Amino acid sequence: MPDPYQLPFPQYRCRTCGKDLPLGEARMTVTCAEHQERDLVDFAVREAVPSDRHAIEAICDRALGETDVDIFGTTFDVLSGINLIADAGGRLAGLLSLAVHGGALVVVLLSVYPEFQGAGVGSALLDAADSIADHRGLPTLRVAITNDDIPLVYFYQRHRFIIDELVAGAVADQLGAAVPGFAGIPVRDEIRLCRPVCRP
Repeated sequence: MPDPYQLPFPQYRCRTCGKDLPLGEARMTVTCAEHQERDLVDFAVREAVPSDRHAIEAICDRALGETDVDIFGTTFDVLSGINLIADAGGRLAGLLSLAVHGGALVVVLLSVYPEFQGAGVGSALLDAADSIADHRGLPTLRVAITNDDIPLVYFYQRHRFIIDELVAGAVADQLGAAVPGFAGIPVRDEIRLCRPVCRP
């Protein structure tokens, strides 16, 4: 498995110059709500079909270098999951891969291409996940992220997720060491968050 924190592919886009940034080069800035740029993107969320497989593999390769995701002490294969995609005019803008695990619907992977970030793609994918959980009678949506990924901590808490559990050292143990992640922050821990499913 390639080291997911050394992948050269961009994970974020600089709002000032437009440069796509790999994980280690990205930095946080603080702005007021009036200065947050919102790009308008026309997209639709739908369940993936077999012909989406190549696009799903490509976004997984950019995000992780593979389709296997190790969270909650389990290895999930994105290709075997419940996959929702954001389709922007025939182009994959984002992917939300889900699995049923431990009586909840688990977010295995949420990845939005940098050029579509900030346009509501991730929010729309999570809303669609609520519908799937509700249809299956699952009361909770859960996600696990690494301690370094400040943008995801922000994103999920803004979407009503609360920190439910912290598994100290889980990621460092799995990787064999604490490797540099977002903005060079050492990746050590798995932060688990959850939110109740919104009923329509």
